[in-house]
Amino acid sequence: MADNRIAQPGDTIVIASDHAALDLKTVLVNDLASMGFKVRDLGTNTTDSVDYPDYGHLVGKAVAAHEAKAGVVVCGTGIGISIAANRHPGVRAGVVHDDYTARMAREHNNANVLAMGARVLAPEEARALLKTFFETPFEGGRHARRVEKLG
Repeated sequence: MADNRIAQPGDTIVIASDHAALDLKTVLVNDLASMGFKVRDLGTNTTDSVDYPDYGHLVGKAVAAHEAKAGVVVCGTGIGISIAANRHPGVRAGVVHDDYTARMAREHNNANVLAMGARVLAPEEARALLKTFFETPFEGGRHARRVEKLG
């Protein structure tokens, strides 16, 4: 059976956050590297107030252009930055908040961008969801037809 995980060790993953999620992004960068991925941190790298859409667009553009196999976006809730990432063709960013949504984002929706909220998840929860997301394969089958309809 083919391995339908979104990325394999050695693949490039892009990550970005706004100022609200800078600390969590730093932890997630380290976790991604520990999982064997090449990580491109697209910012922000300051606690100065920034606009989350700018960073969601950076990740969305990189994934849409196939510069990275997948992406991770983090803001206060994960919602706003995921909306920005989803504006790019072929990007399927899913906001997750527990193990079930992290698994379903991959199994059923073939999400290629993980979105989380630093103000709604404890760092250890977010780290566990990152692991679940990247370890969960796309189920395919009837879900492939549905994902195709997403554009």
